Amino acid sequence: MSEAGPLSERAIVLAPKGRDAQIAASILKEAGVPADARADLATVIEELGKGAGLAIIADEALRDADLRPLADFLSRQPPWSDIPIILLTYRGGGPERNPTATRLAEMLGNVTFLERPFHPTTLASLARAALRGRRRQYEARARLEELIESEQRLQNALEAGELGSWTLNIDGMVLDASESCRAHFDRRGKEEFSFEELLGSVHREDVARVQAALAQTLRTGCNCAVEYRNVWPDGTVHWIDMRARMVKDGPGKIGRLVGVSSDITARKTAELEREQLFRELKAERLALSELTRTLEERVAKRTGELLAEVAAREKAQEQLLQSQKMEVVGQLTGGVAHDFNNLLMAITGNLELLHKKLPNDARIRRLLDGAMQGARRGVSLTQRMLAFSRQQELKTSSADMATLLVGIRELLERTLGPHISLIIEAPSNLPPAQVDANQIELAILNLAINARDAMPGGGEIRISVAKREDGAGVGLDDKPYLRVEVADTGSGMDAATLKKAIEPFFSTKPPGKGTGLGLSTVHGLAVQLGGKLELSSTVGKGTTATLWLPIATTRTSVPRPHISEIREGRKGTILVVEDDPLIAMSTADMLEDLGHTVVEANSAKRALEILETGRSIDMMMTDQAMPGMTGVELVKLVRRKHPTMPVLLVSGYADLPAAQKALLPRLSKPYQQSQLKAEIDRLLESKP
Repeated sequence: MSEAGPLSERAIVLAPKGRDAQIAASILKEAGVPADARADLATVIEELGKGAGLAIIADEALRDADLRPLADFLSRQPPWSDIPIILLTYRGGGPERNPTATRLAEMLGNVTFLERPFHPTTLASLARAALRGRRRQYEARARLEELIESEQRLQNALEAGELGSWTLNIDGMVLDASESCRAHFDRRGKEEFSFEELLGSVHREDVARVQAALAQTLRTGCNCAVEYRNVWPDGTVHWIDMRARMVKDGPGKIGRLVGVSSDITARKTAELEREQLFRELKAERLALSELTRTLEERVAKRTGELLAEVAAREKAQEQLLQSQKMEVVGQLTGGVAHDFNNLLMAITGNLELLHKKLPNDARIRRLLDGAMQGARRGVSLTQRMLAFSRQQELKTSSADMATLLVGIRELLERTLGPHISLIIEAPSNLPPAQVDANQIELAILNLAINARDAMPGGGEIRISVAKREDGAGVGLDDKPYLRVEVADTGSGMDAATLKKAIEPFFSTKPPGKGTGLGLSTVHGLAVQLGGKLELSSTVGKGTTATLWLPIATTRTSVPRPHISEIREGRKGTILVVEDDPLIAMSTADMLEDLGHTVVEANSAKRALEILETGRSIDMMMTDQAMPGMTGVELVKLVRRKHPTMPVLLVSGYADLPAAQKALLPRLSKPYQQSQLKAEIDRLLESKP
């Protein structure tokens, strides 16, 4: 008896004459296909319901039988299933010459005709082909189940976070809001809640701001995030945080806004109470008059922009599709880089400890150094991936671009080689740029290397810096910017190549000579800084890459990070919260090597349970990205009962809420033991 079940691959055989069924089953079993013979059509239907990979039926079993139960069973298959059937006919019984066979084919659906007599290998080959198709059906079912499970997890997450979900179809402005979303507007139960009602509930002082946010999203396709007040039917005022993104149904089609809502009344009430004294100093009549006149100007400006957008919709559509594609690939790249950071954390941490523990053998040291160099290359690649996906953590400060270019000139000349003439034009009276100096140096070096590769026979690269007053002309904010140009006299690019130049993984270099992430990484950095990258090129004359960078409002100087040598510090008991076992083990080993006592928790929930036991803990070190509860959320709960406990937050990439970045001590993965020690010592020494 072959095994039946939801993923069964057995063949059910129905051949009522003589030993045909037993012979066919024997042929299949010898070919590695499990097979069961059955005596009548009703039993075959029953066995197919239990689970089967295919059915093999002799046509004489169907001639005088009532085929309605079989047809009904086949019609009730789930969408993923189409059971393959091999119909054994006598010569001349195929659909090409037999109308009855044609009707059977229409009723049975996924049917293959095999004329008798046949060679055993033919039956075995057809059965294997049918099973391959059946396996693909099983795989389709698994994907459908995973999709359903994923949708349920999303719904659970929304409910756990007290978030409401909503969709606004732009065609007709039709709103579909969840029960939780309607509750945020006090529209509970089954009553309808239209988009007009939603706008009507907006507090009159916030109407223009909400309309402006929606208009900007509809015009540019950027994400929408707005906090505003809404008035409930009973007259009470509540604060709502609405966030959404534009989703297109296809090229040339009107899209929809998909978003979430949350009630932030408690937080806003606390903020407004702190500002109450300031508001009371304002004269009510003057404030109302000024507010009305600001609102009028913004409404007029947004109205004009919307009218202009209608005329430019076709061009904007193409730009939006490109932006969405880059966003999707960026999210994928950022996720891969995050996971790669975790792997590198485990690798570099263990290599550091091995370097300290193993004998001072020259060959072993050489092998360890080689492994560490490879890991550091991985760190560099991860940073490029995060820059492309706009998820790297930037440390911006005011930077004088003329000084920066002078500082890297020697490196540029050494990298470009003697056949390239380098010209730098950077006036000393320019305002500073608000950038991450390290990342901008790498970006300029990247652009210069691209330019060098376009001039294999030599040529000239000109790097110039100038101030431009209006960024609105290139799609940026209406304010001054610094413009850094890297121009070469190389081969240039045609229009088709130029259009794809910043797409991820696109490269004109031969295989193995480039990753295709160079320009897309520079583009991601520029956008993350609040600027952009422009490319222009002419075949045979060269290419110009232009970086638009924001101007710093104040001159500040942020020193480059310096890791001091390891020295003895205060020891303590440290709670390490990390869901990745490799990183948890590596971190615990590094801390214990430094003389600390380590208590491990593989989730935020487990960490809370440990703290509830009353065990003495000197500080907590937690990962940020964990299932169920993030590190920031865990810290909020811990601080309620342990307000003075030092906390160190560990992150693989820039995934922290902006409001938290300046509040919590942080350590970026992958980190060295010396960096870990410096942070731990500082936090333990500051503890009362």
